[in-house]
Amino acid sequence: MECRARAGSGTGCRGDGTEAVRAYAELVGGPLDGLLLDITGCTADEIQTGVALMTELGQFGPGGRALYDPRPGERNRWDWTGDTP
Repeated sequence: MECRARAGSGTGCRGDGTEAVRAYAELVGGPLDGLLLDITGCTADEIQTGVALMTELGQFGPGGRALYDPRPGERNRWDWTGDTP
């Protein structure tokens, strides 16, 4: 299964009223603090790599990215490590 990590509100509804089985990580700190990252389908290697999420809320404004890495021992909490253009 392909990893399509993306930040959002974390709603797991498919639209037909049933709950989808999804895996989420909470983003901690930085411009996306409190949002949930959908990590459904991500392999352990993909998770270990972390993510660079596009956001206009970071230090570099539109087109910039916020960097998040998984917290050691807590797959479902990812800590902000900085911003990049």
